Amino acid sequence: MEALQKIVPGELYDANYDPQILEIRRQAKIKIHEINHLSPAEGEKRESMIRELFGSVGKNLVIESPFYCDYGPNIHIGDDVAINHNLVILDGAEVRIGNSVFIAPNVGLYTAGHPIDVERRSKGLEFASPIIIEDYVWIGGGVSIVPGVTIKKGSVIAAGSVVIRDIPEGVVAGGNPCKVIRKITDEDKKTTNFIKRQ
Repeated sequence: MEALQKIVPGELYDANYDPQILEIRRQAKIKIHEINHLSPAEGEKRESMIRELFGSVGKNLVIESPFYCDYGPNIHIGDDVAINHNLVILDGAEVRIGNSVFIAPNVGLYTAGHPIDVERRSKGLEFASPIIIEDYVWIGGGVSIVPGVTIKKGSVIAAGSVVIRDIPEGVVAGGNPCKVIRKITDEDKKTTNFIKRQ
């Protein structure tokens, strides 16, 4: 969409007063409202509407209602992704979710942020930076991910974490701010205590 090209990653743009951007958001909210109020029996219609809303969607997507986003076209989801209730995506910039990703309930992916100074913030200005979630990541319930973060392949983010920086491949990370707790090892294949509290 042409108006979304006004949103350049890392640069300020008018999110609250630009009529074209506001209209794209309004149209997205109308579609999302309809999707979230479909009966579970209307699975094919729901999937079709999600595919029309998002930039790209792979095979075997499970996304439970309700979910919310700002625009839709900036969202790209791979194959075999399972997303539980109450996902919120502020997709001023691209959000890329890889293959075989699990996202628990009440997760927020926030590409958008605001200037810290009152003068610019009060004018409705904000910025957006992409979020990338690579293949085989598991994001626990209630996690918040801020602009510009990449979570590398195979990592696990513990419930309630606030992810403010990149997370490396193959680790368990958690906390506020989210930090690496340990590497995932072969020993993890032998236990049912998936995330040991530290």
